[in-house]
Amino acid sequence: MAVNRKIEESLARLSFEHREDAYHHHSYDEDLYQYELLRRGDEKAIEVGKKMFEGKTTGSLSDDPVTNYKYLFVAAITLACRFCIEGGMPPEDAYNISDLYIRQMDRCRTVQEIFDLRDLMFRDYVTRMKAVLRHEVYSRQVHLCLDYIERNLQQPLTVEILAEELQLSPSYLSVLFKKETGVAVSEYIRRKRIDTAKILLQYTEFSCLEIAEYLCFSSDSHFSRVFQAYTGMTPTAFRKANFRTHWNENTR
Repeated sequence: MAVNRKIEESLARLSFEHREDAYHHHSYDEDLYQYELLRRGDEKAIEVGKKMFEGKTTGSLSDDPVTNYKYLFVAAITLACRFCIEGGMPPEDAYNISDLYIRQMDRCRTVQEIFDLRDLMFRDYVTRMKAVLRHEVYSRQVHLCLDYIERNLQQPLTVEILAEELQLSPSYLSVLFKKETGVAVSEYIRRKRIDTAKILLQYTEFSCLEIAEYLCFSSDSHFSRVFQAYTGMTPTAFRKANFRTHWNENTR
C-alpha cells in the first residue's frame, strides 16, 4: 500500500524544521523511565515526569499552547494507565481514573492548570500503585476482602456480610484482617468511605446529604461527625477549602 504523498511531504517538512530549530524529542528510554517508576509506585516518577512534561523536549502537537498540552496530557495519562494495569492495578480502576482526569483536563483554560493537574494525576497513580503493591503481601482471603470493600462502599458493609461473601466465619475474618492490615474491618471501611467522601467533596457538586446517603452513613449528622473525627474539618469546611483547588471558577 502506497504511503500518502501529502503525509510524506508534511513529515519531511516537519523534520527539516526540527533540525533547523535544533529541536528533538526526549529519547524512548527517557520516556519509558518515568512510567517504569510509576509502575513500581516510586515517587520519583512524579518529579521525573514533571521535568519531562514541562521541558523543551515534549512534542509540538498544536500551535496553541493550551491545546498542545491537552494533547500531551492525554498521551501521558494513556501510558500511565497502561503501565499501572501492567503493574497489577485492576483495569477498571485504572481506566476510571484516566476518564476522571481527562474530564478535569478538558476544563483547564491555562497551561499552568494542565501542569498542576498532570502532577496531581501522577501522584494519584503513584499512591494507588503503592497500595496495589502492598496488597501482594496479603493472603488471598484478605486481598479478596479489600477488593470487595473497594467495589461496594456504596452498599452496607459489615464483617458478617463480608464473611458470607468470602465463605468464612466472621470471627476468623476479623482476626485475619486485623493481623494482616493492622486495623479492624470496620475501621478500614470507615477510612475508605472518608477517603471517597473527600474526593466527592473536592471534585463533584453532590450535597453532603447525597454523599452521606451514597456512602451508607446513617444520617447527614453522622457523616459530619465521622468526617470531622478523621480530618479535623466538617465536610462543608473541607469542600470550601479544597473544591477545585487546581483550577479556577472559569473551568466549571
